Amino acid sequence: MTKLTSYGFCAFLLLSSFMTGAEAHPHVWVTFHSEVLYAADGTMTGVRHDWTFDDMFSAFALQGIQHAKKGQYTREELASLAQTNVESLKEYGYFTFARADGKKLKFSDPVDYWLDYKNAALTLHFTLPLKAAPAAKSVQIEVYDPTIFVDFEFAKDKPVSVTGAPQCMVTYDLPHQPTPAEQARLSQLDNEPLDPSSTYGAIFANKMLVKCP
Repeated sequence: MTKLTSYGFCAFLLLSSFMTGAEAHPHVWVTFHSEVLYAADGTMTGVRHDWTFDDMFSAFALQGIQHAKKGQYTREELASLAQTNVESLKEYGYFTFARADGKKLKFSDPVDYWLDYKNAALTLHFTLPLKAAPAAKSVQIEVYDPTIFVDFEFAKDKPVSVTGAPQCMVTYDLPHQPTPAEQARLSQLDNEPLDPSSTYGAIFANKMLVKCP
């Protein structure tokens, strides 16, 4: 899918010192793995994400971050950036949308979050706890950016897993590929950006489905 800039995304993954109002920012590519978390009683408790950003955006986000060794960043050195990341994600629903047996689920603020840096790329790790833990036979989770500024792609190696519920099976579907008409609209988003409340990005969602007996 074409990656497009969106002025409304300027808060995401940027320290406040780098925010420049309506300036366009680099396109962002994210490769991700998601782990669906269950408790011993069979209820789903949350989702754990690992998001690896493209090297260009990683370099951009690291501007101004103090670090002791050239080309290396510790978790502690990246802590303030990690906090900015997860706080900024709230406006976008953490790019994570879920339903249990057809009913919409709500997530609490992220916990256990941190950033690491390897092979010239930043990876954001965080857990989204559910506000209420459902005991559902079917859970669908979608990962996408409502503004279509960020392009999400499943990791090639074990992109989705389930922890705590060995009897449950998980499958996933790749994003819908845009039709010519949709591609034409995407090409206009630089001039007519979407806002976080838009539902248009949902048609390009990465989908995960957990089935339990």
